[in-house]
Amino acid sequence: MPYRYVVADVFTRHAYGGNPLAVVLDAQGLDTAQMQRIAREFNFSETSFVLPARDPAHTAEVRIFTPDREVPFAGHPNVGTAVVLARELAASGRPVPDAFVFEEAAGLVRIALRREGADVNGAELQAPQPLSRRALAPVDAVARALRLAPGDIETAEHAPQVVSVGLTFLVVQLASRVALRRASPDPAGYAALLPLDDARSIYAYTTDTAADTGRGPTDIQARMFTGRMTEDPATGSATAAATALRAALRGAGTTLRLRVGQGVDMGRASLLHAHAEVRQDGVWAGVAGNAVVVMEGTLAAPAAS
Repeated sequence: MPYRYVVADVFTRHAYGGNPLAVVLDAQGLDTAQMQRIAREFNFSETSFVLPARDPAHTAEVRIFTPDREVPFAGHPNVGTAVVLARELAASGRPVPDAFVFEEAAGLVRIALRREGADVNGAELQAPQPLSRRALAPVDAVARALRLAPGDIETAEHAPQVVSVGLTFLVVQLASRVALRRASPDPAGYAALLPLDDARSIYAYTTDTAADTGRGPTDIQARMFTGRMTEDPATGSATAAATALRAALRGAGTTLRLRVGQGVDMGRASLLHAHAEVRQDGVWAGVAGNAVVVMEGTLAAPAAS
C-alpha cells in the first residue's frame, strides 16, 4: 500500500532553507519498525507520522522519528506537520481551524496556526511539559566534545546543563560567535560525556549576535549537534528549552521572547521565535516559525516486522 508524504522546510520562508521535514500522512497500518525504516530512508533530522487522534477532541496523533530512534516531542516536526495538515484541509475544501492539538508521547502539543492572507504559512507551538533542569556538565568535558577550549564556554549566566520541555538536550552557552562558528562535534568527546540524564545532543548558543544580521536581527545564534555527529539546521524543542532556562534564571514573573538564528554556519539559515513564561506551576515555553512545502509524493511501505 502506498503512503502519501509531503516534505516541508521549517523555520524559514524560503524553499531549501531551514530544516527539512518529511510528513507521512494517514500512517495507520505502519508499525514502529516500519516508521523507523522510513525515517532512516528520508534521513532528515526528523520524520513525522500522522495517525488518527485517540481522543476525538484532538486533531491527530503524531509520532516523530529521527534516523535512529523515536522521540517523544520535537519542535520543527510540529510546526511543519501543522502547516502541512492545514494545507491538506484547504486543498480538500474543508475549513481550516485556528489551532490544532497533537497527541504525542510527551503530552499534548497545542499549536496556533499563523496565516498570511488566506494561507497558513506558519505555526506557534506550546511545549507539552514545563522546564526540567537536570545534571550539570563539566566545562572541560563539554569543550572537548565541541572541539573548543574551556575558555570558549561561558558560565557567568549558567553552567552547561541538561534541560527539557519534552525532549532532552545539553544546553551550553558559548562566549562568542567566533567560538560558535568553530564548534564541531568530537566523537570521542561525545562518547565520554553523553548520554547524560537522557541528553544525547548538545545545543550550543551565544548572545554575541551583532555581526549576524542575515535575514534580520537575532538575540541568539545557535547550533545543535546530535549524537550521530550531524548538525540540525533548526531545533525548536532545544530552542524552547534554552529559552525556558534563560527565563528561569531571571526569576518569578519573567516573560521572555527571543529571536533565534540557527543553521547559518551550515548554509540553511533558520529563524525561530521562542517564548517562555515563569509561572507558579513551572516555566512554560514554546516556539513559532514558518514552513514552506517543497515536494510531495508516495512511498512504499517496508515489509512488516
